[in-house]
Amino acid sequence: MNEKTGSMPPSQEHHSERTPLIQRVTVDHGRAVEYPHQRFRRFCTIALITIPLLTLLIIFFSIVVSGQSDLFGDHQTEARPISDISASGELLVPHQSWPASEGISYSHLKHILQDTPSPESARKWSEYYTAGPHLAGKNKSQAEWTRGKWESWGVKSSLATYDVYLNYPVDHRLALLKDGKVTFEATLEEDVLEEDPTTGMNDRVPTFHGYSASGNVTAQYVYCNYGTFADFEELRKSGIALEGKIALIKYGGIFRGLKLKRASELGMIGGIIYSDPGDDGEITEENGYKSYPDGPARNPSSVQRGSAQYLSVAPGDPTTPGYPSLPGAPREGVEGKIPDIPSVPISYAEALPLLKALNGHGPNATAFSSAWQTGGLAYKDVHYNVGPTPASITVNLVNEQEYVTTPLWNVIGIINGTIPDEVIVIGNHRDAWIAGGAGDPNSGSAALNEVIRSFGIALEAGWKPLRTIVFASWDGEEYGLIGSTEWVEEYIPWLSAATVAYINVDVGARGPNFQTAAAPLLNKLIYEVTSEVQSPNQTVANQTVRDLWSGHISTMGSGSDFTAFQDFAGIPSIDVGFGAGKNDPVYHYHSNYDSFYWMQKYGDPGFEYHVTIAKIIALMAAKLVEQPVISFNATDYALGLGLYLESVKKLANDSDFATAKGTFTSLGAAVASFQATASTFDAKAFDLMAALDKPSATAPATRYAEVRSINTKYKFLERQFVYAPGLDSRTWFKHVVFAPGLWTGYAGATYPGIVEAIEDKNMTAVEKWVDIIEATVDGAISLLEG
Repeated sequence: MNEKTGSMPPSQEHHSERTPLIQRVTVDHGRAVEYPHQRFRRFCTIALITIPLLTLLIIFFSIVVSGQSDLFGDHQTEARPISDISASGELLVPHQSWPASEGISYSHLKHILQDTPSPESARKWSEYYTAGPHLAGKNKSQAEWTRGKWESWGVKSSLATYDVYLNYPVDHRLALLKDGKVTFEATLEEDVLEEDPTTGMNDRVPTFHGYSASGNVTAQYVYCNYGTFADFEELRKSGIALEGKIALIKYGGIFRGLKLKRASELGMIGGIIYSDPGDDGEITEENGYKSYPDGPARNPSSVQRGSAQYLSVAPGDPTTPGYPSLPGAPREGVEGKIPDIPSVPISYAEALPLLKALNGHGPNATAFSSAWQTGGLAYKDVHYNVGPTPASITVNLVNEQEYVTTPLWNVIGIINGTIPDEVIVIGNHRDAWIAGGAGDPNSGSAALNEVIRSFGIALEAGWKPLRTIVFASWDGEEYGLIGSTEWVEEYIPWLSAATVAYINVDVGARGPNFQTAAAPLLNKLIYEVTSEVQSPNQTVANQTVRDLWSGHISTMGSGSDFTAFQDFAGIPSIDVGFGAGKNDPVYHYHSNYDSFYWMQKYGDPGFEYHVTIAKIIALMAAKLVEQPVISFNATDYALGLGLYLESVKKLANDSDFATAKGTFTSLGAAVASFQATASTFDAKAFDLMAALDKPSATAPATRYAEVRSINTKYKFLERQFVYAPGLDSRTWFKHVVFAPGLWTGYAGATYPGIVEAIEDKNMTAVEKWVDIIEATVDGAISLLEG
């Protein structure tokens, strides 16, 4: 990757998706903070946690005194004064109806949110969003259309623009060579299907990887299974020569960029990544199912595009880590953040000649661990030998990308609440790798539109929200969560002071199985709301989504727009959607076949799951916005911390690196104390909520002061686990409890600082992170008890 310098010339300030701009950027590398002594570590830890908390309190006080309701600036609507502070500084109730809802009853609001979303409307929005290409930085017209719709439903909206570093495909090639002569030339395209109009668009997006490196390399190649860290370790231990070779890798297991990261670290010079039907569950051609469009199995020419950014190191614009990509912002180098070797994605149909050419060369996958025994192409005469290929058999991989600095556009809408310093943010991304994207992301986009339309009808009926709601249609998620990350980085002071929770929907519907990940504070909310929404799959009358859902809530990782909120800002987040099971039609992720035609035939034919996820999101938001006491549960968080600690202890015991005796004793005691404190605090909040439903001689302002005290502590509880210097190897990630796994990218890791220290066999780092986490737990206890 070439080093860039300079800034954008004034003549290029006015631009659109048709005028990408090349901008030169500077290189600047920071140094990690080191703590050589335990006592000094603890002192620094307490200081570094206390200072940000004091900063938050100062910001909060400033907001109260000044009446500033947000920090949107030109991106957003006008400020609105805080209405619960009188001229003399006394606390007043938000409105005369409090604790009841204002304008219409809470029960009436919920009826509107349940009754408004319709399959017909969701289908209409899906059809619009999937009608043409909408790559990041190439979809301003779609952003403006979205803003117009939201405005028409009564939600004041605007575009938030950032200048970001992106790549667009220019050319590519993949050829199999025998003694230097071509024996197979890949098309690197997906089949055009007569039944599916999206697949034949003249301006359809080529197959490529976001943030992939340009290059032209020819070499022998090695089959590397999923390309996980463990897979590469098995290859190394088996004596397989990797340096100077090209990696042939299956999609799955970990984020694609991390496959290339490890390959590069081991001296490999290129990557080819394909989707293997062995990961498609029961629905495969081998099992007798016809492929799309004639049946539910994967189309053999399906190609998964996607970002190759090192997502677990830092999301967002790789040239502006930790600060927003506004015009004129200083830029850093991209080394260590995106791949330095070229790569291409291919279909399993075009991977077959490469896999067959490996037959008989090198060890067979059966000689490796069970993780290698998942290939689904044996019936196509693939033996899954790892190679490398003999010197006479090579591949020529060509990848040419244009790197530019270009604008992208978030759509931001706002409904001001009576209490503007308690904010709920709801978001979905709008950009896609393909013309369609009916599942990812536009099932979520269609659902978000129905949520906003529903709240608009409530506003028309006279509803005035208690808390502020911000809606976001993010751009640039596919490249690396860019639009949401830059926005959070820009508004971090206001978000830290005001935001209660973030609700994310990415793939809203691609099957019948409800799936969610969440911060533990929000577990109770999810169970309550899914028990109120009827399932489209009624095997028994009046079954709810909760009735048919296992109840499993995943740990927060990464891979979608909640990442900056949860892991950088410490804002408790939820991610929701309906996914597919092993017996459901194969979802063509990031492929041209994630189309409107596929959705209405296989994914969600009646658009009922689009409607259902819209209802779930709207009711979660309503509960967070309207209930006087915020719908959090600190006990679930405290219990989670205990479970996470047990998993860390098990990791330490199972590894060949023994931690010192008593390493986790004081942390365990702190967690136990937090559990007792959280239980007492939740009981107090529950009793207060119950008391609000009963007549009382207590003055309303006094009761409201009690509620504000509880809510402020709930609001700042997640922030207690934010550590300003960040994780050792990836300082952008600030949360000490949650982060994506360093070598997974998608899947969440708990207590990542300790886990990575154990994996690195670094006892000093283990002790450091135990001290840091214990200090954050102590801070959480002090917050709830104060």
